Amino acid sequence: MQPWRSSFPWLGWIRFFLFGSLLLYLGQTLFIPLSFALLISFLVYPVCQWLEGKGMSRVGAIIVGIILLCVVAGALVGLFVSQAYSFIDEWPALRTNLLEVHNALSAWLLDEGIGLEQQRIIMGRILNTAGDSAGPWIADLISVSAVSIVLVILVPVYVFLILLYRHRLVDVLVRIFPAQGSDNIREILNLSIRSYYNFVKGMLVVYLIVGVLNSLGLWLLGIPSPVLFGFVASILTIIPYIGILIASLLPVAIAWITFQSMWYPLGVLAIFASVQYLEANIIFPWAVSSRLKINMLATVVVIIAGGIIWGAAGMILFIPFLSILKLIADRTASLKTLSILLGVDDP
Repeated sequence: MQPWRSSFPWLGWIRFFLFGSLLLYLGQTLFIPLSFALLISFLVYPVCQWLEGKGMSRVGAIIVGIILLCVVAGALVGLFVSQAYSFIDEWPALRTNLLEVHNALSAWLLDEGIGLEQQRIIMGRILNTAGDSAGPWIADLISVSAVSIVLVILVPVYVFLILLYRHRLVDVLVRIFPAQGSDNIREILNLSIRSYYNFVKGMLVVYLIVGVLNSLGLWLLGIPSPVLFGFVASILTIIPYIGILIASLLPVAIAWITFQSMWYPLGVLAIFASVQYLEANIIFPWAVSSRLKINMLATVVVIIAGGIIWGAAGMILFIPFLSILKLIADRTASLKTLSILLGVDDP
């Protein structure tokens, strides 16, 4: 009756993705904390299952699992806060070096024929431009902080409710997708949870090793607050190809201000590049034995799409969701084309 539909069956998929993207964008206030809660519940679920097997009630097991996760997260936040305070304590020395760099730059500009008055005018324009952009930046920072506070409150509540009603949610999935069969859906869910749980455990080992190696290299180079910058660079590797570039900007600038030599910034870049090479070729394959192979094109596209739809949260959340989608596609006959599209060629 509408022959063009049979000739172009992929038009339905295009409409589905466009409508889904619009829905995710408009409902990001609801879906972002729910997505974080869903992934966190995947991590807490094995702990709850083990505690329930030991005779603890479901509610008690969920509460204990969430408390353990909060303790670990709090310890990590405390470590970063202490390192940030140590960096603040070193700021007077950095400020002195920054003034020396400013004086050297001013002397060089004088040699190039740019007088002090012209330098003041240029500096005034730069400060005015920075001041004009500071207001929106501070407003964005306050907005992000408010959203973070809401997430800290909402996400544990969502995690508790998802784990409490997990059997009911599975029954709903079975009713939505009856053609897949109850056993197949439950098998895919269990495999997704187990694979993601093992994947995250392996990634924590990767972040720990990479953070220690980064910190050790920066410490040997004499960079201030090496643990802070080393572990920030380690964590930002969660954003493939881009995170390590962002993480290197501040330590490179501090290395140049501290030592006033290009060799030290180059040394920082060499350390990060070397550790990144070890992470990709040795540390990651060793720590994460069951890596889901997704090609670079799909990874880059989903990072950009996540940034467009949900901002920084999307760049983080869409990567594990893509991995779970690949896992489901590998085990669903009707999604074989999607599995081929996301996968990599076998050597």
